[in-house]
Amino acid sequence: MTGTVYKSTGSWYQVKSDEGKFYQCRIKGKFRIKGIKSTNPVAVGDRVEFKLEDNPSEEEETGVITGIKDRENYIIRRSVNLSKQTHIIASNIDQAFLLVTLNNPPTFTTFIDRFLVTAEAYGIKAILLFNKIDTYKDEELDEVKYLAAMYRSIGYECLGTSAKTGKNVDKVKEMMKDKTSMISGHSGTGKSTLINTIEPKLDLKTMHISEQHRQGQHTTTFAEMFDLDFGARIIDTPGIKGFGVVDIEKEELGDYFPEFFERKQDCKFNNCLHLDEPQCAVKEALEAGEIPWSRYKSYLQIIKGEEDQSYRIDNYEQE
Repeated sequence: MTGTVYKSTGSWYQVKSDEGKFYQCRIKGKFRIKGIKSTNPVAVGDRVEFKLEDNPSEEEETGVITGIKDRENYIIRRSVNLSKQTHIIASNIDQAFLLVTLNNPPTFTTFIDRFLVTAEAYGIKAILLFNKIDTYKDEELDEVKYLAAMYRSIGYECLGTSAKTGKNVDKVKEMMKDKTSMISGHSGTGKSTLINTIEPKLDLKTMHISEQHRQGQHTTTFAEMFDLDFGARIIDTPGIKGFGVVDIEKEELGDYFPEFFERKQDCKFNNCLHLDEPQCAVKEALEAGEIPWSRYKSYLQIIKGEEDQSYRIDNYEQE
């Protein structure tokens, strides 16, 4: 039988068969897919082959996943604590929404940029949703507008959203129609609340921000995909604190910064890393104010192999 993985708990996988029925499935042995050493060999969104188990004593039919079909794409990150371990967040997706909040909790540009680089590397359209737009004061709204303008100038779609007031929720639904979308961001940015506004019948669990550290508390423990009434599928993901970029060579990293890539041909050396090389078009654009320093800072951090430190504020705990 063939189906799609809708939920992964690490040991059991909820698979929707092509006939529309859900089965609880597991895997036998170890899956190793094209050299990807991930903590989860089977990810939400995967197309899988499975067979039903012969267990008449069980009330629920269960199955065993016997194979995984080639992935069109996936979003992968390096675990913050286990730097040698990677985690596939979701696969076979049409677009990824990243929820950004200015505070409560804060989302830093280094985190945004790492997410965008990974999406670029795997050919996934990324959209930034500046959420909780109803909670900001005037000066904070100015900062949101500045960030949105910066990312729009690079070519990314940006929207201000609010689950509370419904601002731009209809636009998000229109963008999601007939597509499989992943929604991601730090814990506390309002992923589950926004999904509940988009599709109230789901009634996903939500939690208040921790007052002690102004950080989100995990409400989504495992990634899970949902069918929506208006002809769309959405993958809700656990809150991410740090985002480790995986399997991108130094020589190709600049290609996943669109504003770097478009200037690459004007560099003196065709293998320019935009570091200390002479007549570097990217560095010249940076000095001219055509490229934001925050983007170049993110580029340097990734190319030097540094971890994403953006989540380590105050007593913000590591995952």
